[in-house]
Amino acid sequence: MSQLVRLLQLASPALPVGAYSYSQGLESAAESGTVRDAGTAELWIGDALELNVSRFEAPAWCRFHVAWENGGQDEVGRLNKWFLSTRETSELRSETLQMGYSLRRLCVDLGEFEAQALESLLSMEEVAFPAAFTFAATQWGISREDGLVAYLWSWLENQVMAAVKAVPLGQTDGQRLLGRLGGRLAATAQFALAVPEDAFANFAPGFAIASSRHETQYSRLFRS
Repeated sequence: MSQLVRLLQLASPALPVGAYSYSQGLESAAESGTVRDAGTAELWIGDALELNVSRFEAPAWCRFHVAWENGGQDEVGRLNKWFLSTRETSELRSETLQMGYSLRRLCVDLGEFEAQALESLLSMEEVAFPAAFTFAATQWGISREDGLVAYLWSWLENQVMAAVKAVPLGQTDGQRLLGRLGGRLAATAQFALAVPEDAFANFAPGFAIASSRHETQYSRLFRS
């Protein structure tokens, strides 16, 4: 099967990891009125992409990919613990752990990966979603840049779909958001590929506050 098909499989909303059930604080922002229409949804998601994902999660994803390519199980373990320690709220930590667990289980159930390779993935008591995603990407021979763009697209699609449900927005507004914000992903990936680890930063207090407030929000559709 071609690498392109595998790439689409990993980025697909049909990937059974439960990504659709999380909003990463966007539902809280909608509840408070910070996100109330297509324009404010684009601003919120765009800021999350630029100020959080591009400066931390995406560069961390690249480091995971390098570590798996080099067969560095110890390095993957270090990155995994470090990434988990950076989750600002219990919901965000639970999200990456649940999605990582589900993708790891899928990797096993597919029966396509060598036992020795799977042993490295299974040896981690808890696995973050980027760690599991990059494992599958490297096993399928997907390049770092292509895999990262797919990962970013999956994140963006889930954010837009959360806005469509929570604000709510129309489907056409959602597609317009995907078109405009999707145009930023190539540059985001290039930045993430180049940034050194000592320059990683996920300082986005508005995002963390929204996620914290969601934990006690009375009425909600999403788990984060």
